[in-house]
Amino acid sequence: MCLAVPLEVVDVKDNLATVSFGNTTREVYLDLMDTVAVGDFIIVHAGFAIEKLDKEEAAKTLALFKEVMDEIS
Repeated sequence: MCLAVPLEVVDVKDNLATVSFGNTTREVYLDLMDTVAVGDFIIVHAGFAIEKLDKEEAAKTLALFKEVMDEIS
């Protein structure tokens, strides 16, 4: 099972983006994407950005994750 979490791009350098989720940051490869900019939200699989989401869709998804986490904690 794969869980797709929207990650916010906080830095882009060459074919690498630094992405953020909460207090966690990671570097992901951009080789499969045409354009990615700081502030974009992306879906990552196996270390590669595979899809860009608009901010509204990312916000909806993140709100659902928060709702689930609030219920199980």
